[in-house]
Amino acid sequence: MNRAKLSSEGQLLRIFIGESDKHEGKPLYEWIVIKAKEYGLAGATVIRGIMGFGANSHIHTSSILRLSLDLPIIIELVDTKDKIENFLSNVEGVIKEGLITVERANVKMYRSNKKEKQ
Repeated sequence: MNRAKLSSEGQLLRIFIGESDKHEGKPLYEWIVIKAKEYGLAGATVIRGIMGFGANSHIHTSSILRLSLDLPIIIELVDTKDKIENFLSNVEGVIKEGLITVERANVKMYRSNKKEKQ
């Protein structure tokens, strides 16, 4: 199977959570990325924010003067609309607080340098 193929009409799923959020004893962002791989999604990236606030209006920052133990985390996942919807319907119940957005993504390139195993 060539995993390096992705339709140009994709979707970008963004999940905004806190760094200290956990599920099954591990960081929630780690659990989400592992699940995304299990679901065969095209890709996932975890981004650690240096400052932000959410629905509770508490500011979280990496500033040394106000060091937060719960920095913002954004997980970005890209794939087809169907795969994103299927993945999201199976994991969104685990996300107790945060924000989830989905938007259309025009995929310009998706490739790997690794040679495919025959």
